[in-house]
Amino acid sequence: MHYSQLLSLGAVASIAAASPLNLFCGRSDVVGPTCSKQEVSQLSCRNTTNPENLCCFNSPGGQILLTQFWNAQPDIGPVDSWTLHGLWPDNCDGTWEQFCDKSRESTDISAVMNKFGRTETLSYMQKYWRSNNNNDDGLWQHEWNKHGTCMSTYNPECYSTPQKDQAIADYMDKSVELFKQLDTYKTLAAAGIVPSTSETYTLSALQAAAKAAHGEEVVFNCKGGKLVEVWYHFNVYGSAQSGKYVPSLVVGSPSNCPKTGIMYLPKNGNGNGGGNGSKPSSTRSPPVPQPTGNPGEPFSGRGYLTVDKGGCLISSGKWYTKGTCATFTAAAAGSGFTLRSSKGPCGVVSGELQCGAEVEATTFTATESKLANGYTTAFYASGDANTGSQVAVFTTSEGKPTTLSISWLGL
Repeated sequence: MHYSQLLSLGAVASIAAASPLNLFCGRSDVVGPTCSKQEVSQLSCRNTTNPENLCCFNSPGGQILLTQFWNAQPDIGPVDSWTLHGLWPDNCDGTWEQFCDKSRESTDISAVMNKFGRTETLSYMQKYWRSNNNNDDGLWQHEWNKHGTCMSTYNPECYSTPQKDQAIADYMDKSVELFKQLDTYKTLAAAGIVPSTSETYTLSALQAAAKAAHGEEVVFNCKGGKLVEVWYHFNVYGSAQSGKYVPSLVVGSPSNCPKTGIMYLPKNGNGNGGGNGSKPSSTRSPPVPQPTGNPGEPFSGRGYLTVDKGGCLISSGKWYTKGTCATFTAAAAGSGFTLRSSKGPCGVVSGELQCGAEVEATTFTATESKLANGYTTAFYASGDANTGSQVAVFTTSEGKPTTLSISWLGL
């Protein structure tokens, strides 16, 4: 059933007329759904009827959020710009779906963008859509796999001549296009709100500046009193690819920043990140479990690394089912954690999970209580450890047909 919030047609028209983003109508067309005038006349989450063609109407995720990061600790991205987090389809009541179609998930966004000639967009992503652990493609994969696959207008049947991964390229294009229209750094600077090591700001001042640019209130999120994220809410006439985005009231989680004393720290100019900053989706509130960098949820102290297909990891980092599980130690590191076995630190070496004296420790995170690297909980192996062999575990799927996930069993 589609969620509807009944409004008069006059009220809907006034929302559209008031939108400062009607300029999106003039954007270049992308390949996607062909929609009639009637099919694009309903505004998502504000519809007066339930449209049947969900290629031309976003449902149930009709509340679309453009999310951006401000990462100063560690320093990620240009010093005078926020960076892109993602484009999320929320339901009209503040809930959301996630990971909606495993068959359309991607493990190489860069290859997809090159395949469809989106090299200009890809170049922009490499500067402004940045990961905090030097795995930008992993972040892009996470955003599409978790959020993009849940947007109804990107479904394969919405394309007259569907090509594999076409929707991925369109999702990335649209995310970048919206991000370019909402320069949070310039918006705040115009109101006298600039990064500082000494000045602090009020939530009301931040909201006033953002609303003047966006047209509606936005969500600012903080971590330890420091500004780290902003969410812009929209409803859409038509498809997510080429429809008209209308600024919307906040539905769902409100800002978590304090009312006063908000720190907006400057970046130091390095811009490379370091793997210890905020993670995607870490500020989302229940009802859906979200990634966490807290090593106590549940990676903390001593425990086993169990594999969903049976068995566990041994001290070298390999997957094994016929012997005794190795004991690992999880220790807090920034907003993530490191792992160590009796052989030494654990890390990702040339795409393989290894533990040893010569291994440099990787800062891992947790998503829904599973081990995550590069914002994904999927790990891969070239064989099945149930045969009795010790099988290497990798973070990339190329040539490795077995997909597995790793969980923590505390001792």
